[in-house]
Amino acid sequence: MYFITPPKIAMAMHSRKIWWRIPGEGRKLYLSFDDGPVPEVTLPLLDILRDQGVKATFFCVGENVFNHYPVYQQLIEEGHRCGNHTYNHLNGWKTPTETYLGNTERCSRLVPSGLFRPPHGRIRPPQTRALLRQFHIIQWSVLSGDFDPRNSPEKCLKNCLDHLKAGNIFVFHDSLKAASTMLEVVPEFIREARKAGFDFSLIPEMPGVDPKPVNRHAEAG
Repeated sequence: MYFITPPKIAMAMHSRKIWWRIPGEGRKLYLSFDDGPVPEVTLPLLDILRDQGVKATFFCVGENVFNHYPVYQQLIEEGHRCGNHTYNHLNGWKTPTETYLGNTERCSRLVPSGLFRPPHGRIRPPQTRALLRQFHIIQWSVLSGDFDPRNSPEKCLKNCLDHLKAGNIFVFHDSLKAASTMLEVVPEFIREARKAGFDFSLIPEMPGVDPKPVNRHAEAG
């Protein structure tokens, strides 16, 4: 079970460094992708974003960055932003805090970013407190549902278009499981959102973070 929009009790946890949405000036939406990079999916997605003139924020799994480092470098070179999604896509509810924090640090060696999104959105208070010393924790306003095989592309698109509101953060997945639906829905979502008077922006990075790729072999295992 999952919610397309977070329960109000969860969004009440919004703070200076825990973001469910990003209110501000203008009619900006924030497009984000989880679980990549995966060449078969991320590269055609980059083609779409380039054609549409949109920059997005990618929450990368460290293991995928290590295995597909040129794709990660291309994300950065094309002006997209990358955040930490742990090294092995860990569920914080099921992972001891020390293990979870170590796995996040392992990803940080490859993905220098002040942005962190917990896989599945699941994170426990001790993990949150520790990570807030280093990261902004980025949750979401709208979950597209592209990963769910029960959702048609039309349903996935409707999930997003029903929640067009300035400052909302939308989540898709550049994963094999989500690929066919995501790659069909994203360009249509961008077009329809723009028709409604919205445009897209990057999730703001923490000040002082250098997003340039580091040497892959700095990842010590």
